[in-house]
Amino acid sequence: MNTNYQAEVVNRPRQVEHLVVGQATSDGAGVKLTRLLDHQLQKRLDPFLMLDAFGSDEPDDYIAGFPDHPHRGFETITYMLTGRMRHRDSAGNEGLLQTGGVQWMTAGRGVIHSELPEQESGRMAGFQLWLNLPAQDKMCVPWYRDIQREQIPELRTGQDVLVRVIAGASHGVTGAVQRAHTQPLYLDIHSPDGASYTQTLPATMNAFVVVYEGALQVRGTRVTAGQMAILNNAPESDGVQFQAVGATRAILVAGQPLHEAIVQYGPFVMNSQQEIMQAIDDYRRGAFAA
Repeated sequence: MNTNYQAEVVNRPRQVEHLVVGQATSDGAGVKLTRLLDHQLQKRLDPFLMLDAFGSDEPDDYIAGFPDHPHRGFETITYMLTGRMRHRDSAGNEGLLQTGGVQWMTAGRGVIHSELPEQESGRMAGFQLWLNLPAQDKMCVPWYRDIQREQIPELRTGQDVLVRVIAGASHGVTGAVQRAHTQPLYLDIHSPDGASYTQTLPATMNAFVVVYEGALQVRGTRVTAGQMAILNNAPESDGVQFQAVGATRAILVAGQPLHEAIVQYGPFVMNSQQEIMQAIDDYRRGAFAA
C-alpha cells in the first residue's frame, strides 16, 4: 500500500453523458465476451479504440483462448481480475498473466501474439482495452510488459476506498505505466457501501467508468454492474465524483485525445487506407514474424 496518499478536491464534477450496455460477442477461438466500446465510439472516446469485458465460470466460454493473431498501430492492455493466461509473441516475449495483473503490449509496427488460458476450470474474468498510438509512434518497435499484482501501486482513501493505479496517477500515487501523448489514467476502484470517491481530471480528457460489481451514483445517474458511463467534457469540469451503492467495483479510464484520423481493418489501426493496405501486405509477406 502506497503511503504517498494526497486527497484530491473536485469542485465541478462531470456528469454522465450516456450509458452504454455492452453487446455480447466472441473473439479469438470463440471466447465469449461483452464489447462495451467499439468503432462507433472511437471518435467520442479517443484515444481508446475498444474495450471488451470477459467473465465466465464455464471453461467452454474461454478455454480455446486467442491463438496467434497480428496487431499493428496501437497498444493492448489486458487486466486480469481472476484467472491465468499465457502470452507469447513474435518478438520473443513470453509471460503469465495472473489474477490482479496486467499485460501491456505495444504492437507498434507489428507483432503476432497468442493469449491462451492456463486453467481448465474455475472463473476467468477481466478487461481488454485498446489504446491508440499517435501517428509518429505507430511504427515503433514492439514492446511488452507483464505487471504482476504486487507491482501495481495501491492507495486507500479516508473512506476506505481501495484504488489500484494501473496507469497515470491518483491522489499522489503514480501508476505502473505512463504514456506521454495519450496520458492514460486507468484505475480499479473498490468501494464499500456509501463511500464517495473523487478524482481530478482535466476537462480535455475523454473519460468513462465501467461498473463490474455493485452500482455507482454519478451526479444523480445510477450506473449498475455491466454498464459503461461516458462522462461529459464540460469545459468547467475539474474531475469525477461518485458514490457507491452497496459494495462496488469499477474501472475509471481517461485519456488525452489524439485528434487524428482513425482507420481500422480488424487488428490493424492506422491513419490512412494506404497504411492499412501496407499493414496487410507486410503481414502476408511475414514481416511481423521477426
